[in-house]
Amino acid sequence: MAGPVLGAGADRWAADDSMNELETAMWRAERHPQRSSTLCSLLILDQAPDWDRLVAAHEWATSLIGRARQRVVEPLLPVGTPVWRADPHFKLDYHLRRLHLGPRKSMADLLTLAQTIAQVPFDRTRPLWEATLIEGLEGGRAAYLLKLHHSLTDGLGAVQLLALVQSPTREHTADKPTRATAATEEPADPVEVTLDAARRTLAHGTGLLGAAVDTARHWLANPGDVTSETLRFGASLRRVLSPPPAPPSPLLRPRDGRAWVFRTLECQLADLRRAGRAAGGSVNDAYLAALLGGLRRYHEVHGVPVDELPVTVPVSLRRADDPMGGNAFAGAMFAAPVGIVDPADRIAAMRGIVMSSLTEPALDALSIVTPVVNRLPSAVGATVVEFAANTDLSASNVPGLTEDAYMAGARIERIFPFGPLPGVAVMAAMVTHVGTCCIGLNIDGSGVKDVPVLAECFEAGLAEVLALGRPRS
Repeated sequence: MAGPVLGAGADRWAADDSMNELETAMWRAERHPQRSSTLCSLLILDQAPDWDRLVAAHEWATSLIGRARQRVVEPLLPVGTPVWRADPHFKLDYHLRRLHLGPRKSMADLLTLAQTIAQVPFDRTRPLWEATLIEGLEGGRAAYLLKLHHSLTDGLGAVQLLALVQSPTREHTADKPTRATAATEEPADPVEVTLDAARRTLAHGTGLLGAAVDTARHWLANPGDVTSETLRFGASLRRVLSPPPAPPSPLLRPRDGRAWVFRTLECQLADLRRAGRAAGGSVNDAYLAALLGGLRRYHEVHGVPVDELPVTVPVSLRRADDPMGGNAFAGAMFAAPVGIVDPADRIAAMRGIVMSSLTEPALDALSIVTPVVNRLPSAVGATVVEFAANTDLSASNVPGLTEDAYMAGARIERIFPFGPLPGVAVMAAMVTHVGTCCIGLNIDGSGVKDVPVLAECFEAGLAEVLALGRPRS
């Protein structure tokens, strides 16, 4: 008997066979590993999963999510965005691997292996994902490393898709959903791909022209309102597209992105929430304040105090009815108050800065630029993407699962996310998993000369923030 039909979310993601402009910019601008677009999720499992079940689960999942068996096909000329086409040579055993830590069993050994795997570039002629089961972790545990290209999805989309293919029980689930429609199986004819891309670009240009005409009519009818809106947007655009809002740290450069170093932090979500509330902020404000406290300590240790550092915070632009997967985000760049010593004052300051950044009319300014740079040589796009990411810290926060989940009989204990290093010194990412905040740090070892000390400073920064939520004796 056939299982239930998969909901429209994943179907709509796989059915859209072309990249959007943001995804195209990340794809064409990538210079791995210096400006990488590799996302990783490291799942810690309470035991080794059943390998045969894991293979079968991936066979089912890749048939369920059409994009998992598709590769990127570029037009012959940059007249439009690339498209996704079924890979006629898809082999699951290329994308799903199995390793053993051997005598190395610690979490530190696991992170060393994970960062090495993460730095291996994707084969850009194949589907852009790889998964590795890593057995032999201390305590009889195992790990699962999922590696995705950012053009497939952003962090929130990755969490959604992982949740789709996980199970709520250890036992095998027989009645699994099936796809409502088949994945795109059209042959990858480069000429046809180029003509389709040109037609899409022309149609998009026609739409923009129509919108411009409507705007002109509105301006003629309401010149005062339109002028005010234009001036407000122009001022916001200048702020958003200005150079980094604070001087970069001399301790975190020069850097080239060639040495990825993974570290992790964790705490209870309830504790971080209490700390944020104690200072009038949110979980995200407390998380950012903890990272800034770590950076302040690191600079003090090295005798280079700083007041502000340039920081980027990705902001999700997803709507409730958006399909799973794909990319929908913008980057808010601001001068972060690293020099504020009191963690409560730092949380309060971050609250105001983040709220102000979210109301910028031109927050999604990159969407204005990318359609143009994507029609130019890729080196131009690489320069634009590097400019947009050239801060000392990037920090994202993605809500995760609230209930236990399993993979082939193994319970997922933690999910640590690791983002790429597109020019930043530290890429921090947090996923909340069943009440635990799992923080992954990707540190550029070429720019950070004292990684162990920086990791200790981040731990201290988190501890001082969490202390705000504890009852005073």
